[in-house]
Amino acid sequence: MAETTLVTGASGFIGAALCRTLCEAGLPVRALHRSTSSLALLMDLPVERIVGDILDEASLVRAMTGVTWVFHTAAQSDYWRNPASVWRSAVEGTRNVMEAARACGVRRVIHTSSLAALGIPAPGEILDERHAFNLPPHRFPYAHAKYQAEQEALARAGDGLDVVISNPTVVLGGGDAHQISGSMVIESARGLGFVYTDGGVNLVHITDVAEGHLAAARRGRPGERYILGGENLTHRELFTILAAIVGRRPPRLRITGWMIPTAAAVLEIVGRLIRLPLNGDQLRMSAHRLFCDTSKARRELGLTAPRPFRQAAQEAYDWYREQGVI
Repeated sequence: MAETTLVTGASGFIGAALCRTLCEAGLPVRALHRSTSSLALLMDLPVERIVGDILDEASLVRAMTGVTWVFHTAAQSDYWRNPASVWRSAVEGTRNVMEAARACGVRRVIHTSSLAALGIPAPGEILDERHAFNLPPHRFPYAHAKYQAEQEALARAGDGLDVVISNPTVVLGGGDAHQISGSMVIESARGLGFVYTDGGVNLVHITDVAEGHLAAARRGRPGERYILGGENLTHRELFTILAAIVGRRPPRLRITGWMIPTAAAVLEIVGRLIRLPLNGDQLRMSAHRLFCDTSKARRELGLTAPRPFRQAAQEAYDWYREQGVI
């Protein structure tokens, strides 16, 4: 008999893509969403929609009754826009999910974390699942919250409840309605992708992330992390690719390391007055090359080669144009 699944944060970018992948795999899906959430990404899917909130444990218990697998994707991903709510959503929300899962006899929780929970690598180092979080809490509060959420999930595992952690990198593709990672595509299309730093990052297609979650449910080892990633690219490389897709000039203004602290401070001041596509924390992190090794996930979860960044970026651009965003 097919496993009954629950997806928290089902109306979000990762959550909705995961619901689609689970439905295509023939699994019964319950989609947990808040009463205020847009359901546009779920409208064509045969899911059971359930109103609830990860900060309301009673609603979680109702949603999880009779469920075998829980995919906990709900998060405050636009952390630079609403920094005050990040900790509560990540840590308290995860604690509630785990307590409800235990109360309902759920067999496995696949907890969606982030590459940010692994901290930053030393110069020349490649991140993998063994890397210990090494940032002071104030340096990047979102990353610290994601790391603490992992600890909450793992601490409540056992006695018949497994926890497997997924660590997606920067996720891109069609359907990012809240303009999280997709904001880089939008800003590039608007001609604002001309600035770059010496850092870099790993970027992954949304479908690879959704498929990686299902593989983690089926094959992941309890208590293990799995980085769900794609290509390692410098910021100059990725914005050059984006420029070609959106028809703009490639990046030409380099922000060097010594300039970043001042520029970050300016962003924080201006960000209090107007909405910006990034904040000071993000700019500081952009100085690092957050490259990673995804071989563990490919080996243990049986994942195929990831889709290229260019495909993910093109699909994101096409989707935003269809939506009238750009």
